[in-house]
Amino acid sequence: METVTDKEEIEEIENRIALYSDYIEDKPEIVKKANQLKSDKERMKLLYKTHCTNIRSFKYYIRKTDGQGHFIDTPIYTAPNGEQYIFPKQNWFNNDEIITLIAVLLFAALVYFMIQAARKGKRLYIRPIAGIQEIDNAIGRATEMGRPILFVPGLSGISDVATLAGLAILSKVAKKAAEYDTRILVPCRDFIVLPIAQEIVKEAHYEAGRPDTYDKNSVFFITQAQFAFVAGVNGIMIREKTATNFYMGMFWAESLLMTETGSATGAIQIAGTDAVNQLPFFITTCDYTLIGEELYAASAYLSKQPLILGTLKAQDYMKLLIVVTVVLGTILSTVHLTFFMNWFPAK
Repeated sequence: METVTDKEEIEEIENRIALYSDYIEDKPEIVKKANQLKSDKERMKLLYKTHCTNIRSFKYYIRKTDGQGHFIDTPIYTAPNGEQYIFPKQNWFNNDEIITLIAVLLFAALVYFMIQAARKGKRLYIRPIAGIQEIDNAIGRATEMGRPILFVPGLSGISDVATLAGLAILSKVAKKAAEYDTRILVPCRDFIVLPIAQEIVKEAHYEAGRPDTYDKNSVFFITQAQFAFVAGVNGIMIREKTATNFYMGMFWAESLLMTETGSATGAIQIAGTDAVNQLPFFITTCDYTLIGEELYAASAYLSKQPLILGTLKAQDYMKLLIVVTVVLGTILSTVHLTFFMNWFPAK
């Protein structure tokens, strides 16, 4: 026999069943799909994926105003499939950059074949650079006069490409100076460049077969202050009466102060930098100047190593291809043929 209490419990249970039935019916389709999954892991994975899609989905419409507080909204954009929510799709490759991919692959192939050609002994032509050809004569002049050589590897840090190129030239200059038993002075502004320059000069003396002539004090640190460093270098030029001065690396406003002092002492000066603003000062005050990429080519010119030489020749061929492409595109666009230009990305 049912009691009042049993009737109340049955009614409460029926109400709960009706409530949850309505809740389930009102749930989104994705929740219904998730509830059909037996694994909690799969269920959470589906809900999380849907959540990520929803937060990255957008509706688009245009809101216009007359500037007086009145607004009109256009209808929400609807895709051809009837959906109003726009979800960005992943794209592993940008089709607009196909030309860039082709250029990278072509350059990599050129580098590989040029290096292999250099290793097989093929003679790769490098345009003569006067500043590099005169390095031996400048060192020989210092040897004949019995005066030291000054080599300034720029004022920038080791992360600068120009500094690395300058240190590569320092290796060849130091080796030649060791062969001639000529003293070389290398003042440094960067404390990281200092130990690297010391090791380069030391190794150069060992390669020349004269390790006993290496003086660890010939490569030294002055200061990190720009113009204080220049004052120290100028003092060295005057006191030591250097016969040959090399400036290889990155320079700034101090370049003219150094080269003017070196010119006044009568030293032969060879400079090299990719700092466009300082090139005019080097050209007017130095005997020879390596301009821009000539500084980078100097290491290949001096060392003749297949790896460096092959890379340099690959760069030259790639530059030639770029020039030909620009000229061809200019000619075709002049006669209103734009198909060639359309192959390339807009930026």
